[in-house]
Amino acid sequence: MKIRSLITLAGALLIASTAFGAVPSAQQLLIDSDAIRNPDKPFSLTTTLIEFRQGQQTATDVLTVYSKADPADGQFRSLVQFQSPARDTNKLLLKNGNDLWFYDPSSQASVRLSPQQRLLGQASNGDVVTVNWARDYDAKLSGEEDIADGDRQTRHCYKLDLTARTADVTYHAIELWIDGASKWPIKARFMSESGNLLKTTYFRRFQTALGMTRPTEMIIIDGLDPAWVTVMRYGDYAWREIPDSWLQRAYLPRFKAQ
Repeated sequence: MKIRSLITLAGALLIASTAFGAVPSAQQLLIDSDAIRNPDKPFSLTTTLIEFRQGQQTATDVLTVYSKADPADGQFRSLVQFQSPARDTNKLLLKNGNDLWFYDPSSQASVRLSPQQRLLGQASNGDVVTVNWARDYDAKLSGEEDIADGDRQTRHCYKLDLTARTADVTYHAIELWIDGASKWPIKARFMSESGNLLKTTYFRRFQTALGMTRPTEMIIIDGLDPAWVTVMRYGDYAWREIPDSWLQRAYLPRFKAQ
């Protein structure tokens, strides 16, 4: 009986080991998802932000984003140029490391900002710059779930719990659902330090851009008021040479896109 019990236990352990071994690590899933969201070479794109309240469009911003990874740590540095509305044209937002600077050409002054500060609607400053979450968060796999995506289609997903490594990132914690087959990011819930839901985001309109299928739209829903929605749309993806000088605070008064 003892021999049979040992054989049964060994078989069960082997099955469990095989099953667990088939599931990627939580951090690797996050890395794979980052690669889908973010191109791996310097690039530019156009981001359009559209705010809706009670189903009515209330505001629109159009931005050009230039991003490249820092070879020292792999995190992105970004320069955001405001295109519209007219009152904001040529204003700049610079992310260098976890420092965020806003430059207004009318006053020729640059001011340090918080990444949590709202830019338009539910889109914060930290949402419009390029970020590798795997660099800023520790990921834990909390299970697998069937959830409805942004088009109300059911997807089987890994659910990750992300915890910030430092206090100066945009969100204290993120719950992220990643499609089990494609590794596409499907849904995210962004949490405050007190554990309150700030907003829920759905990733949609996956299209080929710069060599990979990527989400080209995000639907951001307020954590308290579901009728307050911000749509972020991405387009005009292009590989782009981005001089290091563009990504320095001292250069902001001289910046002109080429």
